[in-house]
Amino acid sequence: MWGRLAALVVKEFRAIWRDRRSRAVLILPPLVQLLIFAYAATFDVDNARLAILNQDMSAESRDLVARFTASDGFRPVARLDHVDEIAPTIDEKRALAVLHIGPDFAADLKGSGAAEVQLILDGRRANSALVVLGYADEIVAGFVRDQGETAGAAGPPATLVSRAWFNPNLKSQWFIVPGLVGTLTLVVTMVVAGLSVARERELGTYEQLMVTPLRPVEVLIGKMVPALLIGLFEGAAITAIAIYWFQVPFRGDLALLALALVLFLISSVSVGLMISAYARTQQQAIVGAFLFLMPAIILSGFATPIDNMPTFVQLLTYADPLRYMLVILRGLFLRDLPVELVLQQLWPMLVIAVVTGVVAVWLFRKRVQ
Repeated sequence: MWGRLAALVVKEFRAIWRDRRSRAVLILPPLVQLLIFAYAATFDVDNARLAILNQDMSAESRDLVARFTASDGFRPVARLDHVDEIAPTIDEKRALAVLHIGPDFAADLKGSGAAEVQLILDGRRANSALVVLGYADEIVAGFVRDQGETAGAAGPPATLVSRAWFNPNLKSQWFIVPGLVGTLTLVVTMVVAGLSVARERELGTYEQLMVTPLRPVEVLIGKMVPALLIGLFEGAAITAIAIYWFQVPFRGDLALLALALVLFLISSVSVGLMISAYARTQQQAIVGAFLFLMPAIILSGFATPIDNMPTFVQLLTYADPLRYMLVILRGLFLRDLPVELVLQQLWPMLVIAVVTGVVAVWLFRKRVQ
């Protein structure tokens, strides 16, 4: 049996390497996607374009403007002279935000101790606008605190000090890159596994494979092993790049990560083989794989929290192996996830692997008959 399986695995590796479509998705595309997503898919806002309208020009207003321009979150792109220039600046997307300081800013500050500052944001970029608003709140709070100390005020009775655990600098790259380990590995293994059986049918070698001493289960195992090994290589390479290139800290146990990656790949490959066993051509297999991939990535919590989804959609996420792998990856990278919590995410992937594997064998046998 083992000799037959080894021969089938070698044959499958050769078939993958000879097939341009399979070979094209193995090495270069995942690395390119990792670099693009890691740098482009970020929730951080740096150098947001800021237009400034300072109608006061007092020492206090210039101090506040200097705090905005010195911040890494803002980049001044225009100095406005009149209120009528604000709307065109936002409408034409010349700036994400406009800081408007009125002519009575310093007088109000010295008189009543309260002065208004207007920050106008481009709501068409809602996420960026919210982040920029947070930056502005911090800058204004610092200005108010320093002004109170200068005036000899006692200061606020209480101060809120915030601290973010596991990601103290709130770098979105630390959140995104670990997720890419699972996402890109899923894409590669799904495509490789999805093409395996469909390739045999399209090339006319399916019937020849059926007359060999191999049983259907052995055939599927032989086709699973190459995709599994390729996925392990891809996952290890992307993990190394995440740690050494992007400097994302890894605080967990590598053995736990390896175990989780193996179970995740088994469940992913089983889904791919189920799709491949049903498809009659490679084109159908590719379409089926991507019909699974897009919802799987969206429902996994990669970009949006699962808790924010409607209840019936949250129920669908339980059938997504990527959902559980992302919890493990982000937990092991950032917080040294305990073994018992890792095990809670492992058994659902095992269930998915068993169910989809049984369906794949049934579909394979049905196609043979």
